Amino acid sequence: MQTFTDHLGRTIQFDYPPKRIVSLVPAITETMYYLGLEDEIVGRTRFCIHPKDKVLLAKNIGGTKDINIDRIHQVKPDLIIAEKEENTKEIVETLERYYPVFVFEVQNTLDVFRMIEDLGLLTDTKIKANNLTKQIQNVLQNLPHVHNKRAAYVIWKNPYMVVGRDTYIQSLLDKMGLINPFTLYDGRYPTVFEQDFLKENLDYVLLATEPYPFREKHLKEWLELLPNVTPLLVDGEMFWYGAKMLQSGKYFNNLFQKL
Repeated sequence: MQTFTDHLGRTIQFDYPPKRIVSLVPAITETMYYLGLEDEIVGRTRFCIHPKDKVLLAKNIGGTKDINIDRIHQVKPDLIIAEKEENTKEIVETLERYYPVFVFEVQNTLDVFRMIEDLGLLTDTKIKANNLTKQIQNVLQNLPHVHNKRAAYVIWKNPYMVVGRDTYIQSLLDKMGLINPFTLYDGRYPTVFEQDFLKENLDYVLLATEPYPFREKHLKEWLELLPNVTPLLVDGEMFWYGAKMLQSGKYFNNLFQKL
């Protein structure tokens, strides 16, 4: 039995290393598979879809915010992985009655390194975790720079919601030289209106393919709303943290090279 302190300062204990893990966080699930933990991952959410050939072997225990606790009981986890934003306080409080729950908090790129390091400690995969960290550091050093262009990252429609301050996505935008005026609005994911987009002198509107499924058909709507602004459809998965970041560097360079 070993004791760990999670990112919220909570103390948990479990038999080390854990042999049966449930992950409630898609990006962390993918990262754990990258660390070689396919035999240990016994449960994941329906949004944990990568790597596609391996996640099907783990039990679908529901959503990130609507778990099926009976399915979790069926797989008898030694450890449950959660994240402060991705999962609700109520879910964590329910699950911790039965199981050790380690809660991560990822709000910027530095938090990603802390997450990977702690994941390596929790699962006895420190060497692989260190190697992943080094690769991600290299990706971040080679991101494109868009030279102080103003951009909104839109995640929802009816009502419009955008990425704001203290978010991992915003930290990526910042590293690429994009100015997001909505970091000055209230909340991490502010609800905004058409007049807000009009008044912020934007150069780009980034329409994410998730959580709202923006598609090519939406570009015309934005061109009509903001005729002097370039709308771009962006792959929301490329803004996941963890192992996905190994793919994102090439994606961002290709995306912004066109501009």
